[in-house]
Amino acid sequence: MPDLAYYASLPRARGAAAALLLDDLGRVLLVKPTYSEGWYLPGGVIEADESPLSACVRECEEELGLVPRLDGLACVDWGSPRDDGVDAVNVFVFGGTITGAEIAAIRLPPEELSDHVLVAPEKIPELAPPHVSRRMDPSLRAMADGRAVYLEDGRAPRFGIPLRT
Repeated sequence: MPDLAYYASLPRARGAAAALLLDDLGRVLLVKPTYSEGWYLPGGVIEADESPLSACVRECEEELGLVPRLDGLACVDWGSPRDDGVDAVNVFVFGGTITGAEIAAIRLPPEELSDHVLVAPEKIPELAPPHVSRRMDPSLRAMADGRAVYLEDGRAPRFGIPLRT
């Protein structure tokens, strides 16, 4: 029988899941929250007892009014605690595609999102906050290569070298 008190005492990790959706021209779908500056990928917090994939699908359905066609995991990015008080987080980015008809059918929840846009990948740093834009190039490369990438604060760690302590 597991020691439930022991498991309850362990640290809990925060998680988020997002969809990196590309149209047929390779543009990225971004959304503009009403509660924060900048543009983000559709997605959000992973709820208790929810898988990252389920969270991504749920958030897209809530935010866009559609269930995206996802091709797989593009990136896991561990974000260290930020100076503004935000705790460390594991962000799961799932890659996929979005059609013109799906873009036309997007229905944003007005209390949460004010707009959506398709942008060329090189424009993302101009629009998205640094903690979001930093993972875009590695995630897009991973999608093109058909493999997932692991990042820490948006950068690939050097394996075989001791990580910071």
